[in-house]
Amino acid sequence: MDVAKRLALSTATVSRLLQRARAEGIVRIEVRDLPAPDELAERVATTLTLKNVAVIEATGAGALASLAAPVGDMLRSAELGNGSVLAIGWGRAVRAVIEAGLPVAPGAITVSATGGMQQHQPHFQVNEFVRLAAVQLGGTPCFVYAPYLPAAAARKAFLSDPAIADSIALWDRVDVALVGVGLPGALATSDVPRHPQAVGDVMRHYFDAEGTLLDRETENRMISMSVDQLRRTPLVIGVAVGEAKAVAIRAAAKAKLISALVTDIRTAEKLLETSE
Repeated sequence: MDVAKRLALSTATVSRLLQRARAEGIVRIEVRDLPAPDELAERVATTLTLKNVAVIEATGAGALASLAAPVGDMLRSAELGNGSVLAIGWGRAVRAVIEAGLPVAPGAITVSATGGMQQHQPHFQVNEFVRLAAVQLGGTPCFVYAPYLPAAAARKAFLSDPAIADSIALWDRVDVALVGVGLPGALATSDVPRHPQAVGDVMRHYFDAEGTLLDRETENRMISMSVDQLRRTPLVIGVAVGEAKAVAIRAAAKAKLISALVTDIRTAEKLLETSE
């Protein structure tokens, strides 16, 4: 019916055209034998050498909010409790997960994994994610009141501020980090140009298709969890959906910037295709 409306044809005409196309071998209609989400998750975990992978059945607009349930399961398995530290990054998927709700973990500390993104869109408001997550967990928020990319001369001054220094010190003892996987050029500016070899980033740490980190002059100016801090974190959960992100997710895993993944069926299938 939708096809008929778009083509301004009757449903009977569309049906006849489809029958003719099938008879001539132009169109083939088949029922795919779709793998179960748990099976896909196991295959992706093995292929990408990740500690944990969860695959949801929801796709499209509803997929992002549906990531919250498996993220919650991973947080419960991590046994966050009094004094545990959860670092939070930015992105649409991260925002959707936190707005959908996190499990209770009384006494846990939430901290921004990066300084402010200096962007007005809601999915860049890291400190707000930290505040909301703390409310849901029943914990304490710690904010980073500094831009993620200050002027070189200003960085030292920001880091010497006691409130900022105390929050940043938590990055050395993060138990779990929740981060998005970005595509290159999403925030390219005159200060942060797109690297020609980049296929994606995790909190602005860019990498190529093989997971090799790309050196940039701005790396030393960033106020963000470092690559080494992310790699030392026991569990870094990457949340991302979209077949276009498959190469970036695979490279983020190879770069060891994520150690767990929550995604949807289509992205998981694409990940396996690109890894063959």
